Amino acid sequence: MEKRRPTPRGSRGPYPFFGEALVVIAMAKIIQRLTVLCWAATLTAALFYRQTSSGLLLSLAITFGTTSYHLTMRLAVGGLANLTLKNQVDYHLAWFRPRAFEGPLYEALRVKKWKGKLPSYNPSLFSLQAHSLEEIAQAMCQAELVHEAIVLLSFLPLTMTPVFGAMPVFLLTSLAAACFDTLFVLMQRYNRPRILALLERRQARTAHRTLNRRTLQ
Repeated sequence: MEKRRPTPRGSRGPYPFFGEALVVIAMAKIIQRLTVLCWAATLTAALFYRQTSSGLLLSLAITFGTTSYHLTMRLAVGGLANLTLKNQVDYHLAWFRPRAFEGPLYEALRVKKWKGKLPSYNPSLFSLQAHSLEEIAQAMCQAELVHEAIVLLSFLPLTMTPVFGAMPVFLLTSLAAACFDTLFVLMQRYNRPRILALLERRQARTAHRTLNRRTLQ
């Protein structure tokens, strides 16, 4: 287990990084409130549609409904992952190993240029001041699994097309949601090997220093 690096004098300390904690709280409140608003808009549009049979209101109800589903599903998947995995995923598992095609794919998609612009629900999980490299790698694995699950679940609304029709609405919202979360999967798979390479170098230096001390004794 890699030890955390000592916090430099004058820094904010390893926990809780109040600025990052406030970002997490603000992000959570924004998503939760947006979810409530979308469900309210869905119910409102559905009620007016029942009274008017307006095609526009039906489209709005379906659009708000699918958006509500995607937001609720994200909160549920993330919450379930935190309860069960607790950011302690084994990064040695075969699923997390880089594939030969990934390097050229990341270069073609220019992942290095845009990955830093993606938002993070909880940036403190990936802070080098708050966590060891091993802990960050574990959090990266959990984040990848969460976004992969969301990608798959993004297509579940398509099963409602036989009931409501409006295939283009369901398909476009599902594709948009899946593509959005795929970006986060790519980001985690791009960053994790670099974190692990840094971890291996630090472990190698520590082992080398330990061996030298034993030789001198």
